[in-house]
Amino acid sequence: MGLFVACNTPSSSKFKRTKKEPSKQIKNSYEQRVSNYQDSVSAVYASGANDVLEKKDVSTSTKLDFFPPNEKFRIRANFIRIEGGESFEMATSTDRLPVYTPYGKLSFKLDNKDLELTLYQSKDYPESLFCPFKDLTNGNESYGAGRYLDFDLADTIHPIVDFNYCYNPYCAYNPNFSCPIPPVENHLKVSIEAGVKKWH
Repeated sequence: MGLFVACNTPSSSKFKRTKKEPSKQIKNSYEQRVSNYQDSVSAVYASGANDVLEKKDVSTSTKLDFFPPNEKFRIRANFIRIEGGESFEMATSTDRLPVYTPYGKLSFKLDNKDLELTLYQSKDYPESLFCPFKDLTNGNESYGAGRYLDFDLADTIHPIVDFNYCYNPYCAYNPNFSCPIPPVENHLKVSIEAGVKKWH
């Protein structure tokens, strides 16, 4: 973005054995942290506080859909700085062409595959790094045009790629937004079953 079983005592004053209900699996602290994040994000969208959803979708019953928290998709990575990266105009869902500069690459392994994502820096927000990406869930479980991750500059010191926190472009919810399209170099040939799912 949980029980006690009572039984009657027979007249013989002996207690009947009752079959215990299986206890619910308790989430570990990481899963709970992700679940709390998902709930808070969903609440912000549903309330209309971030002005993303169309007015017809703003409701207390609105809820974003997420993949279950999965620590498999929290991955330690290696960061390689791109020196002298050439700025370019990133394509978007409209004719807007924001300028980004390749800042560095994160390399990591998932499902025994060596993967890589490029992080981009905007001159308007130089302290943040933008990571738009696509994967094999797009168009099925997740939004067809891809999803996003954000990083701070400090995150590159001991980098971790956590797809449980990936989010949809605003265009997934409202066509009035203009959203960057993930460059081909950030198209992953794996299924990222983590983070937010597609809207509707």
